[in-house]
Amino acid sequence: MRQHAKFAALTGVAGAVLVTGITVGVIDGAASAETRSQAPAAAGERGAALAGGGKGTKAESKGKARSERKVLASGRTTASYFWDDGSGINGDTGAPASGKAMQKGMFASPSWPMMTKVKVSYKGRSVVGFVGDRGPGEPSHRGIMLDLDTYTFRYLLDGEKPQDKYNAGGGEGHLKGVKYEVLKWGKGKGTKGAPRPFGS
Repeated sequence: MRQHAKFAALTGVAGAVLVTGITVGVIDGAASAETRSQAPAAAGERGAALAGGGKGTKAESKGKARSERKVLASGRTTASYFWDDGSGINGDTGAPASGKAMQKGMFASPSWPMMTKVKVSYKGRSVVGFVGDRGPGEPSHRGIMLDLDTYTFRYLLDGEKPQDKYNAGGGEGHLKGVKYEVLKWGKGKGTKGAPRPFGS
């Protein structure tokens, strides 16, 4: 009877040890299986993130390249101002050569094709406009290659508005070192490339 009880006790202990071992093994196995299944996923996620990052970088550089390609011609010049609405004020010669009404963002070039899209910048300020008239005339032979509408001229000068359409105010008649960037050539009459003096 004692031996039987002893044997039962030993069997109980061995069984408990065996069950504990199996449980630990199962838990340990499950944990390592979970770790194994997570590791490739994490690696895959990192790979996807890297691949995605690579694509983003390529897209960014493509966008940059596109924006850089948009500038067809650039340089610096001295700019004057005008407002030519056919009123005869300040000796204007009538309606702009393009046939478009005088407006903010209309520039005059001695040589560029009509309707050429141009960005002008000065002292950190920029305006995008278009060539809608011819000019300046004789001053273009002295290096003044752009006539800006009064509003654009005054905005580039100091960020303010003109005194009136015909007088920019601000005490300046010319802006030296205005940067121009041709963004799109117009289909009207004129010559592409660097600006040329009027009539040349």
